[in-house]
Amino acid sequence: MYRFLMSRQWVILTLIALLLIPTMIRLGIWQMHRYEERTARNQLVTDALAAEPVPVERLTAPGHTVTSAERYRTVTAKGRFDTEDEVVVRRRTNSDDEVGYHVLTPFVLDDGKVLLVNRGWIPSDGPSQTTFPKVPAPPGGEVTVKGRLMPDETTAASGIKNLQGLPDRQIMLINSEQQARRLDARVLGGYIAQTSPEPKGDSPELMGNPGKEDAALNYAYAIQWWLFAAAVPVGWTVLARREARDRARKAAEAADTTEAEPAAV
Repeated sequence: MYRFLMSRQWVILTLIALLLIPTMIRLGIWQMHRYEERTARNQLVTDALAAEPVPVERLTAPGHTVTSAERYRTVTAKGRFDTEDEVVVRRRTNSDDEVGYHVLTPFVLDDGKVLLVNRGWIPSDGPSQTTFPKVPAPPGGEVTVKGRLMPDETTAASGIKNLQGLPDRQIMLINSEQQARRLDARVLGGYIAQTSPEPKGDSPELMGNPGKEDAALNYAYAIQWWLFAAAVPVGWTVLARREARDRARKAAEAADTTEAEPAAV
């Protein structure tokens, strides 16, 4: 009854089914790993944002690499802004996906070390891309700033190419080592995204809270792949039984036709 399973067509179909099942299972496992990774990162963000602010030098120092556990931690620093060495970071977007600049201003601490402060976003509405944009001034004198600690930007992590030959006082990546060489100063590792004091006139536009990754989507994909894997043998069985029924019916019809034919004279 099931001898047709040895036909070329059904052997190929069976091999494809046997290949699809482990492949879909593996894809489901990969999606579950992605779910766990994203869930862990989301928890780190939640914990960091909920933590009490601490002085910036408690978490970072010159040459320090900001860890994932330190990322987004709220830190404070007391000192003054150095607008003479201020630069802008090209090709950055705001919450409305408008392209402009981030304003990066060195912040000189009381002990002489320098903290890089991303003061926020400004539009690129200058006469040309080579002209240094008009940047709103930060508070003068000694102030206390607060912000979220961020790791140095790299091409590998961000996908942003560190282009050379840019106009004066324009950069592509926020990197404390590069800025330490430019400023010839002791620059703390990483930088902060300023959250206070808020700028006058709402410019530069402060950075919003970090978004959370959609981990639930990966969980749904994992379940979906495993359901697909379970459906393959079910579908194969249904097709095989249908084929067997069709063949049995055709054989019965052929037998009935043979019996109904008159005997030859």
